[in-house]
Order: sequence, then C-alpha cells, then structure tokens
Amino acid sequence: MANLLVVGADHLGNMKDHLNEMGFREVLHISGRKCQAVKKGIPENVDAVLVLTDYVNHNLSKVIKQQAKDQEVPIYYAKRSWCSVQKVLCDCRELCKAAQEGSCGVQRGRA
Repeated sequence: MANLLVVGADHLGNMKDHLNEMGFREVLHISGRKCQAVKKGIPENVDAVLVLTDYVNHNLSKVIKQQAKDQEVPIYYAKRSWCSVQKVLCDCRELCKAAQEGSCGVQRGRA
C-alpha cells in the first residue's frame, strides 16, 4: 500500500475515505494556506503527490513540483472533483492496476 500527499484545498471531505478505499494506507494533506507548510518539504514516507490544481497557487505548485523531482516522487495533477482524481490515479499504470482488477487497487512503487 502507498502513502499519498495531497496538496491544495482547505478540506478533503470524503476524498480521504475514497483514497483509502483505493488502497492508499496514509493520506497526508497540505492545504497550502500556511506559507510554512511548503518549507517542511515532502515527507520521506510519501510514495506519490497529488496536486489539486483548482485549489493551489502557482508558487506552491512550483515548489512542490521541484521537491518531488528532487526526491524522485511521482507527482500527479487533478481538479478537486473525485472523478478527476480517480481518473488521474487510475490512468497511471505505475500507481493503479484497475484494468486487471476492475477497480482501483494501488501498487506500491515509484514512477
């Protein structure tokens, strides 16, 4: 099971539950409202980063993208809607084997 860092949006609502059902063991969240959150960096136990593009500023997105590149962590972009998030994560073969199972089941690993 993988750990996911979600960047953007004030609250994830039931998205965290959906991500757990997909197989993500731990879902961490950075809203991006506090400037200090960016300085902490991406935690080492994170296997992938999901940026919610409609709820994040350009500077934060740029910083997170560079941190993910430096740490060799795959980064994905989606709108905050669950359909958009699910499509992005399930279309990534490194992260999801939906075609084989008929539903999203996440594999551990890096892109």
